[in-house]
Amino acid sequence: MEKFKCDRCGLCCRHIKGNPFSKGFDAGDGVCKFLNRKTNLCTIYDNRPDFCNVEKGYKKYFAELYSEEDYLRLNYEFCAKLKEEFL
Repeated sequence: MEKFKCDRCGLCCRHIKGNPFSKGFDAGDGVCKFLNRKTNLCTIYDNRPDFCNVEKGYKKYFAELYSEEDYLRLNYEFCAKLKEEFL
């Protein structure tokens, strides 16, 4: 699988409210409790859950539903929508 090119804007980690995969990660304001809000970097990056890793998340949760190409496209589209709305 092609590696997802993340620019580390932190928007996906700042808008986790309602995401069933992130249950227990919300700091109470819709932001992941493991996000360093100053650097936009994950404080548990090396040990982050599979759903936070696009490649591992695909293999574990979405390979039966989407092709790799479609899954990457959907992730990039979601990323673009977050940027459009919040930047």
